[in-house]
Amino acid sequence: MKHVALTVAPSGVATITMDHAGEAMNLVSPDWIAEMIAAVEAVASDPAVRGAIVTSAKPGFMAGADLKIFRKKFTAVGAQAFSAAPSRLFRRIETCGKPFVAAVNGLALGGGFELALACHGRIIVDDARAVVGLPEVGVGLLPGAGGTQRLPRMIGLAEALDMLLSGTPLAPAPALEAGLVDLVVSARELLGAAERWVLAQDDSVRPWDRKGYAPPQSRGMLDPGVVSQFGPRSAAASAKSFRNDPAPAAILSAVFEGIQLPMDRALAVESKHFARLLSGDVARNTIRTMFLNKGQADRLAARPRDVAKMTFGTVGVLGAGMMGAGIAYAAALAGSNVVLIDRTQEEAERGKAYSARLLGRDVGRGRRTRDQADAILARIATTTDYAALSDAAIVVEAVFEDTAIKADVTRRTEAATRAGSVFASNTSTLPISGLAAASVRPDRFIGMHFFSPVERMPLVEIIVGQRTSRETIAHALDFVGHLRKTPIVVRDSRGFYTSRVFLSFIHEGMAMLGEGVAPALIENAARFAGMPVGPLAVTDEVSLDLPLKIVRQTAAELGDRYDPPVGYDVLSRMAVDLGRGGRKAGAGFYDYPAGTEKRLWADLARQFPAATSQPEARDIGRRLLCRQAMEAARCMEEGVLSDAADGDLGAILGVGFPSYTGGTLSYIDTMGVGTFVQNCDRLADLCGERFRPSEWLRNRAAGNMPFHAEG
Repeated sequence: MKHVALTVAPSGVATITMDHAGEAMNLVSPDWIAEMIAAVEAVASDPAVRGAIVTSAKPGFMAGADLKIFRKKFTAVGAQAFSAAPSRLFRRIETCGKPFVAAVNGLALGGGFELALACHGRIIVDDARAVVGLPEVGVGLLPGAGGTQRLPRMIGLAEALDMLLSGTPLAPAPALEAGLVDLVVSARELLGAAERWVLAQDDSVRPWDRKGYAPPQSRGMLDPGVVSQFGPRSAAASAKSFRNDPAPAAILSAVFEGIQLPMDRALAVESKHFARLLSGDVARNTIRTMFLNKGQADRLAARPRDVAKMTFGTVGVLGAGMMGAGIAYAAALAGSNVVLIDRTQEEAERGKAYSARLLGRDVGRGRRTRDQADAILARIATTTDYAALSDAAIVVEAVFEDTAIKADVTRRTEAATRAGSVFASNTSTLPISGLAAASVRPDRFIGMHFFSPVERMPLVEIIVGQRTSRETIAHALDFVGHLRKTPIVVRDSRGFYTSRVFLSFIHEGMAMLGEGVAPALIENAARFAGMPVGPLAVTDEVSLDLPLKIVRQTAAELGDRYDPPVGYDVLSRMAVDLGRGGRKAGAGFYDYPAGTEKRLWADLARQFPAATSQPEARDIGRRLLCRQAMEAARCMEEGVLSDAADGDLGAILGVGFPSYTGGTLSYIDTMGVGTFVQNCDRLADLCGERFRPSEWLRNRAAGNMPFHAEG
């Protein structure tokens, strides 16, 4: 067998050791299931075998299903069969008449933990990395091999629902306290303890398989305790996802229906709910973008393989404002020595103080010791002297968004650094090729767009200029990997990719306000569609001055070739005529009264009177999503994006496009390119030519060419 080994000790205790061939972790796959069935039947049929230990030869116990399988589109029948196969295997372990114990030597998640739950006992190694849990809700699924049924029967309804709906894994000690495992031992003692456990068993019947068993909640809605659990949780799940994510509701249904049934029928119910999710769009989109494609990006799959890897002993950061301070913190946290430069020593010290505050917060929360925090902070040196950059492998410029200022710091940096160092401009909109004109080493010049706050935002958008070398692309990716962030690679364009999508969102919101759509309706409809905040609120957060400056600078550079965005009149009136610049100014589309939550500015209704007839919230949400998706399609057409996966990741991680869609281009594919084109034509007729599909997109629709090929 390739994935499973079976041995029997003189004591009569068998050991089934999982070691999935060709994978770093054990995975639930058809081949593994077939081999496990053979091993379980060998244990069950041999009178000399008293029971079995299930363990792993890999560092972890089991990571669950092989998510690569989920690239393809499942039918409901196929999805149910996919769930039923491991479910039958685990049920056979449970009912074969001999005791099985899971010797959990590392993490056990998803199907791996469902395997452990199906065993009669669970012993786990005392290692904080050996977490157990059922995280399927995070990929739009539910545990489909018994997790929704065994868990509530083992630890109680409330505790099980907490785990299933949050997907949060537990370390050994809390897992023991919760009743998920029976014993925590050292790695050296694990197999011995497991063997002793098997030999001590004289009964292998689970409680729910005993005659007359009925779970406490089997009366369903006649039980007030059940009502108190499912009513509020159902409402909370709907409020959180606005019903865009079907997984929480399916989990609640599977548990509610299953606890009223015998185990075999309950497992059948679970498989049906799992099949409905797996054959739907949300799970497939989420898995493809947030796990498979993100995993590829995090592994630096776009990196040219023939370029030697760069290391980052010293990193330079120009500009100690919030962005530069955040980049300095991230680099120091990753182990680099950081030279943080600003115009004055006082400004540079203020930037370092940002890291001190973050580290102090971590110490206060017990996330690191004071000594650890001090060591990280000591890596950041502040100065005004560019000569301190002489050893820097990379210098990240994060100064004011002004071409002349950026040109000045580029020249000063290159005069102080060695020829092989990388110069990265952290700009959100200015074309990299234009900024590189100030460089004497344009082949080593690249864009690197971080997102604020840097310590929380996982994305870095790498922008390749016209003269950027392959070596520089590779080294920029090395740096993003060094910071443990997720990169996407795009080609140069004004606004690149993420800023173009973001600006399309906020300008569309402002355009709606100018059309007479009620501001509260705009904001709520955006959130109902899955955006984290409405377009007016997020414009306040970035400040109205930023998009206003972008418009003015673009107009100055492009002249008559430039058409201002559709929301410009509203933006200009708010920021210039009314002097409301956003949250930092204390007044924007929202008011920010001291001590209370923000609220929409009451005078918006007078400044932008609401039309008598208001659109449906669903139509507003679709318009906002389609506008962003259309911009993503244009970026593909123009070559700004070369990979749809980067477009999806950038939209979700950088802009907040709804994750249930899989991203902007997955959103188009899910709707169907032809249907998307038809919808955008209708929006163009109603709202303006910015929605009109290009001939390129129409040809894709006619050829039935999605942005993502089915697996």
